Amino acid sequence: MSKPGGGPTAAAAAAAAQKQKALLQRVDTDIANIVDNFNLLVNIARVNDPPVRNAQESFQMEIRAARMVQAADSLLKLVSELKQTAIFSGFASLNENVERRIGEFNRLEEITDRLLERVGGEVAASLRELETHYYSSVQRTNCQ
Repeated sequence: MSKPGGGPTAAAAAAAAQKQKALLQRVDTDIANIVDNFNLLVNIARVNDPPVRNAQESFQMEIRAARMVQAADSLLKLVSELKQTAIFSGFASLNENVERRIGEFNRLEEITDRLLERVGGEVAASLRELETHYYSSVQRTNCQ
């Protein structure tokens, strides 16, 4: 019987590793796209004499720039996703920590209750002993 928040299972750990691998692959792909498109953009930016070729190169430059923007946008979305994951996993670990502390406090409460019961029993026994001693004392019987 597993208690809630008891820790990650093997399947959850495997899923987290798979997700991390996919995210790293996305980062590598997006960065490679940005670098490749930037290199192509710089290569195309050479000025040539024929106007038709300049128009084609201008169009290619626009396409490369658009692809760079798409890759950068993908990286921004990835960063946002990572932030959300960090926030939500932070809440999960926080909840796990809270549940662990609640269990600790419940255990301490039980120990304290047992201690108080024992002390209460000892106090009651001592009080009975004192009452017996008082009521059977010579001074009490002389005062009456």
